[in-house]
Formats: sequence, structure tokens, C-alpha cells
Amino acid sequence: MRCAIDTGGTFTDLALEHAGELRIFKRSTTPANPIEGILDVLGRAAAGLGTDRASLLGEITMLIHGTTRATNAVLTGGTAKTALITTLGHRDALLLREGGRLRSFDWSEEYPEPYIPRALTFEARERIDAQGQVLRELDEARLLADLDRLAELEVEAIAVCLLWSIVNPVHEERIGELIAARLPGTPYTLSHALNPTLREYRRTSSAAIDASLKPLMSSYLTNLESALREAGFGGELLLISTSGGLMHAREAAERPITSINSGPAMAPVAGRHFAAAHLDGADAIVADTGGTSYDVSVVRGGRIPMSRETWLGEPLTGHITGFPAIDVKSIGAGGGSIAWIDDGGLLHVGPQSAGADPGPAAYGRGGTRPTTTDACLVLGYLDPDRFLGGEMRLDPERARQAIARDIAEPLALDLEEAAAAIMALATEQMVQAIDEITVDAGIDPRRAVLVGGGGAAGLNSSAIMRRLGCEALVIPEAGAALSAVGALMADLSADFAQACFTSTDVFDAERVDGVIEALRARCRDFAASVGSADDQIELIAEARLLRQVWQIDVPVTVERFGADRGAVDAFVADFRRLHDEIFAVLDEESPVEIVALRARVTCALDGRASGRFAGASAAVANQREAYFSGRGWMTASVRPLRALEPGSALAGPALIESPLSTIVVEPGTVAVWQPESGLVITPAEQSDSDEEERHDVDAVSN
Repeated sequence: MRCAIDTGGTFTDLALEHAGELRIFKRSTTPANPIEGILDVLGRAAAGLGTDRASLLGEITMLIHGTTRATNAVLTGGTAKTALITTLGHRDALLLREGGRLRSFDWSEEYPEPYIPRALTFEARERIDAQGQVLRELDEARLLADLDRLAELEVEAIAVCLLWSIVNPVHEERIGELIAARLPGTPYTLSHALNPTLREYRRTSSAAIDASLKPLMSSYLTNLESALREAGFGGELLLISTSGGLMHAREAAERPITSINSGPAMAPVAGRHFAAAHLDGADAIVADTGGTSYDVSVVRGGRIPMSRETWLGEPLTGHITGFPAIDVKSIGAGGGSIAWIDDGGLLHVGPQSAGADPGPAAYGRGGTRPTTTDACLVLGYLDPDRFLGGEMRLDPERARQAIARDIAEPLALDLEEAAAAIMALATEQMVQAIDEITVDAGIDPRRAVLVGGGGAAGLNSSAIMRRLGCEALVIPEAGAALSAVGALMADLSADFAQACFTSTDVFDAERVDGVIEALRARCRDFAASVGSADDQIELIAEARLLRQVWQIDVPVTVERFGADRGAVDAFVADFRRLHDEIFAVLDEESPVEIVALRARVTCALDGRASGRFAGASAAVANQREAYFSGRGWMTASVRPLRALEPGSALAGPALIESPLSTIVVEPGTVAVWQPESGLVITPAEQSDSDEEERHDVDAVSN
């Protein structure tokens, strides 16, 4: 038996897989101590299965955890006191940064502070050039004096990033040895080992973030594992990586930057599975709607795009990880997003969230500000007696009071109009987030399938689909815990990288092949270390046009280039195709530069979840009045999700309920239950035309 636990800002989700079937459980997150929330949801799962927590944990062989612990620590300043050691003359790498500002003419915006203060940045007297030649030997006496000063300052972690260490790491490695000898027990990160990439700021930033997280994440994972062992767990603890794979907890403690945004990274893994079940090969937009955030990613031709543009905080003014990660766009819009009016009388939704404590006004836990959950309750979408499968009762009167006081009365709107306005604005914000990750990347949403996940996904995903013009909306039955389910579908993986500079006009095949073989060897060693006989290695080249600033990822499809110029020409053709696809620029003349090579090894796990959901709903079919913008109050059919017949169509307006979510089927749309993928919602006219086409095909075949 395996389980995955995703700790979000509002809810902690647990997906339990046994014999290929899934069970989903949710409990409120405990922000002060997330480990309590994990044990709580395990207790809820045990009760749901008719056993006790210790017995359940004793049966679980693998527990997969996704957490925002690292992300929140960076955003809130809860990381360790960290120092930076860099090459003499490069003390201001984190201060000077890169890029500009989002609002070019907003001079009231303060210049961002560096991630590590200048007072804690020390310069090593050494120098290596771009060819890896040592121009100046490391001054070890000066470095040891600096380390003694760091001890006096009670520094808790150290980041090391020297110029051109990606070509020759000898000085960084020596500094690591001196830190271990002089300051035993102090965690440190060497940039060449963590992120051997071009661009000084990004490499320095990734090393700084990683080092600053080591004390926190090491303590958190140690305490989590101890708590689980004491509670009866005897299996293997894995963590979700930011690149969409799984890693052992000890590896996450050694490279904690790889756990940033680990939860959202799993949603596209699950989304790819469910989209393929509906329409194989179609581009998919995967949207995970939680209580605090709305996370959007894409699946393009069956592949999940990676990005190095992951910012913690606002782009350009926050802190960039500089680390390959699944490309996820997050905005502050979810079930707990607070609706408010600014001084100019304009309505806003988020980014503030009521979170798990105190939660929306309807929770009755002390929250007084209106949220999107309150709006959906006022609009009739939610059954107050059956929230979270009946575990929590919502208070409609508190929701009405909050919206009337803070939104309806100031804007002179009827209560229903105010609630509808809240949902319309939240929907528009979500549409804009999807536009940024699709249209800006050359993906046409009208030719894509929208996959809705998260507990709040069903409330307005139908409206988002119609607004974008998507082919269809797929809401998996287990979609209320999409990220946790994705973790059960993921593989154990590891990523390795090495700098490698060459150009296709004077291609150094011997050097490139040497790096490829070295990366493959590291992948094979990893697979052997985890006892996997079923592993797959994917090679990626970071490449760009000659003297271009930014590179793109291009798959390397050959075992080795050798003396075969045809292999190089095929690589160039692949690069030009991808460059044209991403930037709409086709340059058929310029040589292509390779700046680095990356390898990713994935080791398949036995018994991965299929997405089949176990259990049945206790809800019964009935009707309920619900409010829709432009239509007013309408009588909506209410159906339990598990009561729908496979292939049967249900026209909106309708409300489809499962124990952990409610799906709103808007007027003008049709929902069809497909067991392999989930609930598929399409515009009514599309469903009609599809039906006519099927009749035509049947007539011809007969």
C-alpha cells in the first residue's frame, strides 16, 4: 500500500493507493506545525478504512510527501542565517541581480534587498578563467580567517559560488573541505555541484537559497520521519521534487531547493494521465485550484515543459531559483481568496487568503471577511450540510452577512449580484494566468483540453473553459487531490548537469560525447543505488543561436554524435523547429551553440496508481436553486458523481457532487461521465455536433 500527502495552504490532501484503486481524504492544514496535519489526515484515512492509524501506517510501504515548507520559508524570511563566499570582485552578484521591474515607471517601488546581505558576503582570493585555467591560486590563509569570522557571526549555513567553477571546480571543492574542517556541522552548498549552469546571478541565487534551507528542511524531514516512525510507519519516505519526480527524503535534505513548489509539480503529472485518457496527444492545460492559490501548468504533446524562470515572490523583484523546474504559474486565487474593495471602489479577489485558520466566514471559526467559498455558498453551488462529505457544516448566514457588509452594500449591488461578481473576477484572473502560460508560449487554448483539479476546481472551471474556448474540460473523480494523486503516478528520478561549450559550425564531438557518457554513468549509478532495473535516461542540451542571450532545451536523441555530421544536422533541425515554435522566429543560417548538457533518469515504481477511485457517494439526486450571471436563479439538477451512468449526458444547469468537491455544470454546457478520465464537460453546441457526427458515421457504416 502506498500513499501521498500534499500539504497545502488550506487543506492537507491524502491519496491512498491499494490494488490499483484510490481513496482520497482531506483535513485542514495546521500552519503552526504541518506534521500535526499530516498525522491528522492519516488518522482520518484510518477511520475511513475502519482501522486505527498505527495499523494503517504499518501497511503503508511508501509515503510520498509534497510540501510548501521550503517555499514559505523563503517568502516569509524563515530561512537560516546564511553567508556567501564568492570570487574577489564579485561580491555584488546578488545585489545587482538581472532584469528590471514589472512596472517600469513605478519609482515608488524600492530596490529589492539581496537574498544574502552584503555584510555576510565574503570574497575568496582566487581566479579561474573561462577555459578552466587557474590564474590565481586560492588564498587559504585568508579564507580560514573569514571562516573564523563566520563562526563569530553565528552563521548557520554557507553558500559558495566562484567564477567559472562550472568549468573547473577545484577551488570550490577545496573551500568545501576547509568549511567541513573549520566549521564542522555547518551545512554548505557548492554551486558547481548543485547547479552547473551559465549565468553568475542565477547560479549564485540557487546556491544561496539551497544553503539557507538546509537547516530548516533537515530538521523538518528528520522530525517528520521520527513522528511517522513513532506512529507506526515502517516504509520508505519520499519527497516530491520540483522537476516532477520523486526523491528520497535524505536527498531532499541535502538539496532542499529541489523541494520548492514540490506540491504543484505533481498536478501536471496527473493531468497528463487524465487528458490522455480523454484525448490522446492533445495539449492539456492543468489547473489546480486550492484554498490559497491557483496553479496552472501545461502538457505539450505529452511532455511537461521545464523552466528556469521560477521566482519566489514577484518576478524580477523576488528571488530566482535558477533551477530546472516544472513550469507552473501560480496566482493568489482559490477557495479561500478574500474579496475586498480598494479605496477607489474597485472589487478585488485575493491574493490574500483566509487559509485554514480562521478560514472563510462560512466556516464559523472566527473568519469575517468574504471569500470565493462564501460566494459559492450564497449562489447555491455548495450544499452547506455536505461540505467535505459532511465532515464540516457551512453557515450560509455568516457568508451572506460578510458579502453584504463588505461587497454588496458598498457597491450598491444585490447580494446575489455581489457574489456573482466575486466569482466572475476570480474566473477572469484565472483565465489571465492561463493566457500567460499558453498564448505567450504559442499554445492555442482553443485546441487544448482543460484539466481541473483541486477541491475548488469544479466551482468555476466550466466558466473558465467557456471563456477560453477550450475543446473540453476534464475533472477527474480523484481531482480534488490532483497533486497527491499525481505523486502516486510519478517515478523516482534524478537530474544531473554539466557545462559543455561548443558550436555546431565547429562541433567538438569528442568533448560532447565525453560529457554525455559521464552523465549517463551518473544516471546508471543512481538507478543501481535504488535497485531499479527499469530506468529511462533522457538527455537535454541547453542550446541557443550564436551569441544569443537565452538558451532553450533541446532533446538529444542520439547515443553519441561521433564523426556523423548527420547527427549534428538533425540536432540543429530540432533546435530550429523548437525555436520557431516558442519564439515564432526561424533562423536557418546561424550556428547553434550548446552551453550545457543535462540528463534525467527515471526509475519506474511498481504498482503505480491508475486513477480508478474506490468508494461510493452517499448523496442522492435532487434539485437546488442556483444563481448564474445573466440568467438569475435557475433550478439545477443535483447528481452524485458516482451515480452517473458511463457515457450518459447531463445538460446544465447542474451540480454534480462528490464527497470532496462540487462541480458546477453551467447552462449551455453538457457533462458526460467517462470512468477512465472523469467528468468531461463540453459546450452544448459541440456535444450536439459530436452526436450528429456519430449518427452520420453510424449511418455510413450501416
